[in-house]
Amino acid sequence: MLSTKVQTNLCTPKQAARLSKAATTLLRTSTVGYPAGIRIGFVASIQHNGGSRAFSTTHIASFKDFFPVKETENIRQTPPAWPHHGYTEEEMLAVVPSHRPPQTWGDWSAWKFMRMCRWGMDFFTGMKKEQKVDKANPTTAVNTIKPLTEGQWLLRFLFLESIAGVPGMVAGMLRHLHSIRKLKRDNGYIETLLEESYNERMHLLTFMKMCEPGWFMKLLLIGAQGVYFNGLFITYLISPKLTHRFVGYLEEEAVHTYTLAIKQIEDGHLPKWSDPNFVVPDIAVQYWHMPEGKRTMKDLILYIRADEACHRGVNHTLSNLNLNEDPNPFVSVYKDGRAPPRPALKAQGYERNEVL
Repeated sequence: MLSTKVQTNLCTPKQAARLSKAATTLLRTSTVGYPAGIRIGFVASIQHNGGSRAFSTTHIASFKDFFPVKETENIRQTPPAWPHHGYTEEEMLAVVPSHRPPQTWGDWSAWKFMRMCRWGMDFFTGMKKEQKVDKANPTTAVNTIKPLTEGQWLLRFLFLESIAGVPGMVAGMLRHLHSIRKLKRDNGYIETLLEESYNERMHLLTFMKMCEPGWFMKLLLIGAQGVYFNGLFITYLISPKLTHRFVGYLEEEAVHTYTLAIKQIEDGHLPKWSDPNFVVPDIAVQYWHMPEGKRTMKDLILYIRADEACHRGVNHTLSNLNLNEDPNPFVSVYKDGRAPPRPALKAQGYERNEVL
């Protein structure tokens, strides 16, 4: 446990309480990159001597003080609405950055707009020119980047996941409204889209256990989410296929980002996350059912990268389908008894004739 002791012999009880509060504030601003699983404490030991009286207080704070779990007299825990389906270790290690080349003008527009959005994220999260990857090979280059710090990575993760949770919710909401307005079945798309949004939010909640952004980042997130939500709302009304292609490219960038982070951990550039005493937050262990001995930061990012690869394959596949007539292949029961396709293993998505 990291700790700092503060002692004084001339301190009133009121001053002691103020110092203890300051200790908590200092801890909150100096523990970026450490999860709730590690008890990182700021210990304030204050003594007040007045005659025969003695006053002392000790305050140990952890991340649970900053992100408390809401409990009531009768409720202890709220399980996830969509339990995670899990991955094998082979599936997670098999995920690699990939890119679906644009085949239509719509694909090309979606790809170029995504690259513009990536530039904006790099700019607002402070990525320097020498830290950017090769523009000629933007989704596969993993060796040309200058290492970021743990704090920089967490800010990028927070920004990315706060945006990535929007498309599934917008698409699911619009398809839900379309279904009840037209009195038609949706062919299984709504739950897949909402589950994607829920999964991205679980990524965000996990990273929030390790880092709380400042007011400037929160303002950026509010602005970005406002623009992004309304933009997706309009584009999904106009062309769902184009919107899913854009999201597929977004997930390509997410897979690329997490691959870079994994490589920097393996290369020893992120010592806090390579520390053997580092454990991931409990929320991650419960959601991904992470086994004992597989709860490092690298393991966590492997799970999250596999999720992003799954979303990548799903959205590229949906863009290839007739969304008004075709059933959702990922939740369908096939006549020949075969299992539904596994999108995490198909980086460029399934073509229509492969899944129908």
